[in-house]
Amino acid sequence: MSRSQSSRVAAGGAYSLHYGTSPLLASKTPPGRSRFVVFLVALAFLGLGARAVWIQVVTADFYQREGEKRFVHSDAVPATRGRVLDRNGQLLATSVPALDIGLNPQAFAATPAQRDAFLRVTGLSRAELDRRLKSKARFTYLVRGLDASAKQPLQELAKGADGLKGLTLTDTWRRSYPEGEAAAQLVGFTDIEQNGLEGVERAFQAQLRGRDGQRTVVRDRLGRVIEDLGEPDDPTPGRDVQLSIDARLQTTAYQRLRDAVRAHNARSGSVVMLDAHTGEVLVLANYPSYQPDRRKNLSGAQLRNRAVTDIFEPGSTVKPFTVALALDKGIAKPQTRYDTGNGRITITGATIRDSKPHGVMTVAEILQKSSNVGTVKLAMQMSPQDMWQMYASLGLGSKPELNFPGVATGRLRPYKTWRPVEQATLSYGYGLSASLLQMARAYTVFAGDGDLLPVSLLKQDGPVVGQHVISPQTAQVLRGMLQHSAGPGGTAPKAQTIGYSVGGKTGTSRKQEGRGYSTDKYRAWFVGLAPMNDPRIVVAVMLDEPRKGVYYGGEVAAPVFSQIVQQSLRQLGVAPDIEFQPGIVNEPGPAELESF
Repeated sequence: MSRSQSSRVAAGGAYSLHYGTSPLLASKTPPGRSRFVVFLVALAFLGLGARAVWIQVVTADFYQREGEKRFVHSDAVPATRGRVLDRNGQLLATSVPALDIGLNPQAFAATPAQRDAFLRVTGLSRAELDRRLKSKARFTYLVRGLDASAKQPLQELAKGADGLKGLTLTDTWRRSYPEGEAAAQLVGFTDIEQNGLEGVERAFQAQLRGRDGQRTVVRDRLGRVIEDLGEPDDPTPGRDVQLSIDARLQTTAYQRLRDAVRAHNARSGSVVMLDAHTGEVLVLANYPSYQPDRRKNLSGAQLRNRAVTDIFEPGSTVKPFTVALALDKGIAKPQTRYDTGNGRITITGATIRDSKPHGVMTVAEILQKSSNVGTVKLAMQMSPQDMWQMYASLGLGSKPELNFPGVATGRLRPYKTWRPVEQATLSYGYGLSASLLQMARAYTVFAGDGDLLPVSLLKQDGPVVGQHVISPQTAQVLRGMLQHSAGPGGTAPKAQTIGYSVGGKTGTSRKQEGRGYSTDKYRAWFVGLAPMNDPRIVVAVMLDEPRKGVYYGGEVAAPVFSQIVQQSLRQLGVAPDIEFQPGIVNEPGPAELESF
């Protein structure tokens, strides 16, 4: 600074700086640098504009969809599942209003009092709620299919700014089974999504399911519905299924079967009842059973419908068909006599025995006393092909045309592979296998004019055409023989009922174990029909492994048949066909010891 400038600063105390004279500021900026800065700014604005065009024009649909994914949701509107009805319109399965409770663990907020009230209403345990609250998911179901009556108290808990937070309540449906364990294996059940898993629910899934509807909603960040968008697509309800089952008879049969299984300490039991005129299934009962709405810790034994899925060697219940074939072929007549000797017969080195010697017997007595030797002597007069054709025409070895899961086929080997001893044992029920349903159906040939009726689980409205197996005359003669078999001097006098004539055949078979037969495990059968002047029902009863010292079909299964027939014919309004004196009940005489 010059001396004169210093004097001015000292004198006036002020100094004025001239920037234009500053050597630094007075230097010129290179024009390329300015243009570069302007270019960068323009490029940035151009990029922003291009990005705006890309987002708002080119990919607008994509970003719209992404936004909707976060707030707009398509919710299924569940269809009402069709009802399952018995033949009289009584409910076997129906859908009732229910509630699904969802939870957003991150949004859940409740006072201790609200939490306690929530647990009381839902039935959840505190430990289960705490476990769900630890989930990292934004949504999880707490309860599915809760009774709809819980909706109002839950809404009260969530009401207001201080209400319980983080819950989602969704109306839905829950399956109800009024007949409970009596029809459990028959009707089956559904999963939580209303898809049939067992029984009729599974067999008729397509008809019962219906079509779900849909609605579009906007949800907030807590998952609550705040707006409905557009018109909802209404659901299409499922169609009802009307079965041939009679719920009254089903309950009666189940109760009698349950009592017998418990009384004889048996492993299980089954009952099949068919309409003798149409082949409709009136009863399909099994024990042990379960409650369809309480299915925790169920075993396969409880779920299985043994009457249609399990197969057994039917034992002496096959003998009437051997006799019928002999009569139809003209090989013998009811009064034709056969010498059974000392109750033994040897076929190619194998000895077949009766329970005791019977000596000379007529064909009618052979069936009445259930003689193995007499049945074998009849069978060995016939060709294996004729016997096989008879069994095959009865549906043995063929899968019944029944719309039901797990229906068993049974086993009947080709006749060309039969050895003489196998033909002999097949004549009295060993060497082939069948389900209880197959045996009940086979006995429909005796109920009418010798025709085998088709079986159906659906109610039939029109006439039913059967398959001809034996002549009407043979069928009539066999009904008389079966009546004697279930009467005094036969193997099943305990099958008798008051006021109704009955007929049928016992069966007792040893259970197979490995390649042989058990010496202390049996199955007890009885298959019969009533009343005998015009059979209305065919009933088959089986108890597996009775373990109270009594195991013959006439002692174990026949009394169950009697009780079921007695009550069922009354419930069906069938008039008694034999006279009886009220208040006087004759005890059945001793049963003939069955050969098996």
